[in-house]
Amino acid sequence: MDLIEDLRIIDWAIIGAFFIITLLIGLAFSKKGTGSLTEYFVAGRKMHWFVAGTSIVATSFAADTPLVISGWMRTVGLERNWFWWGAIMGMMLCAFFFARLWRRANVLTDIEFNELRYHGMPAAGLRMFHATYRSII
Repeated sequence: MDLIEDLRIIDWAIIGAFFIITLLIGLAFSKKGTGSLTEYFVAGRKMHWFVAGTSIVATSFAADTPLVISGWMRTVGLERNWFWWGAIMGMMLCAFFFARLWRRANVLTDIEFNELRYHGMPAAGLRMFHATYRSII
């Protein structure tokens, strides 16, 4: 049986309502992010540092994360879970130790931070390496 053929009117209504609600939320918040780059990328610097840091950690979770963890448990065993827990603990420590400092540096991107930290040719070289690395990998 085909999945599309099995959908009833109520199923299509729920799917349609989901897309309409998502679109309306996007349109409602689209005006908030059009003021400036700072408003768009860092919410106008109005968030507390711990909220911004926690959101950085939250972006590491994706729809495939439970699948990866389940696969690790099945193939390697429980000890592989410590790899995952170690990464989570490391990300949280970085968020709580460095988010406040990142905000105090008043930068939007890591490239901006590198430009602030290094000057001249080293900064240009690092920026070029970073751009090349991120565009290829």
